[in-house]
Parts: sequence; structure tokens; C-alpha cells
Amino acid sequence: MKLIFATNNVHKVQEIRSILHDQPEVITLQEAGIDIDIPEPYDTLEENASHKAKTIYQLTGENCFSEDTGLEVEALGGEPGVKSARYAGEHRSFEKNIEKLLLRLGENTNRKARFRTIISLILAGREYRFEGICNGEIINKLRGGSGFGYDPVFIPEGAEKTFAEMTLEEKNQYSHREKATRKLVTFLQTLKKP
Repeated sequence: MKLIFATNNVHKVQEIRSILHDQPEVITLQEAGIDIDIPEPYDTLEENASHKAKTIYQLTGENCFSEDTGLEVEALGGEPGVKSARYAGEHRSFEKNIEKLLLRLGENTNRKARFRTIISLILAGREYRFEGICNGEIINKLRGGSGFGYDPVFIPEGAEKTFAEMTLEEKNQYSHREKATRKLVTFLQTLKKP
């Protein structure tokens, strides 16, 4: 089975492919010959994930999936949430997003946060959704040089390292995206059974 992944984010593609090991095969928008940047106009991760998957399905008629992920910080009432990628403005700067987050948190002792991923899968025109959550905390300064987004300031529950200090394999042991993707894989495996 092939699935088009409705994203232009190469980091997300690498993560998903490292989890799936080509089962099913994931085709990027670029590989599918689709050159569009799909907007995320909605107020929830669920709606944005659905919108992106439906856009690609309407364009191609092919089975596809999309995901939307947000960092939800308890002391900030769930911010940045659905606006995680554009927290500091429309230009999408990871550095500026982290800067704003740490500034807003200030000296707050409640550093609890979670990453939440919603995957929207469209199979033969029908939509299915899967959620993955990774609880953790925000630290005061950046650590690590790998990963992307808020990875340098997020330590998952039960770990000592930030996501940015981990290898992809280590990150996948905790990752919200991995949890949602595993649910997707389990679902696809149930379809293959007689």
C-alpha cells in the first residue's frame, strides 16, 4: 500500500518513515508531483489535519494522510497549541518560537507540557483519526542540536535528555508522532485480516 503524506516538512517525513520502515510506503507531496503549501486555518489540530488530508484526496483521489502537532503548555493555558509552528509570527521561525515560549513562561515553576499529534487518514474516501500524546516539561535553556521545532527545550516524561539531544530512534521511544503512527499502523493491519 502507498500513502501520500500531506506535508512539505522534511523532518516530519523522516520521522514517519523511520517509524514505518516502508510498511506502508510513504510518498511525499513532492514525490507525488504536488507543489502546494496547504494552509492550516482552523482552531484545532483535528480540523487542520482533516483539512490537509482532504485537500490532497480531492486533488489526487489517492489514499493519503496528514498530521497536525501542537505543543500544549499547562501554565500558558495550552499555548502555543494549534499555533505552534507560527507562535512568533507567520514566518515560521523555530528560534523565535522558542524565544517567545521561554519569555511567556518566565520564572513560572509549572513547566508541564505535552506534545499532541493528530493523524487524519483518508482511505477510499473515508476518514479515520489517530491521536498520540507525549507528556513532559519545558526547560529554561536550549539543549541539543538535532530534531526540530521545540525539541531543544522539551524533555519527555521518564527521560533525562531533550528531544534535540536524542537520536531519532531514542526520540521514537517517547514521541507523540510515533504513538499516533503506531495506531495508524495497527489500524491498517486490522484491514488486512480476513
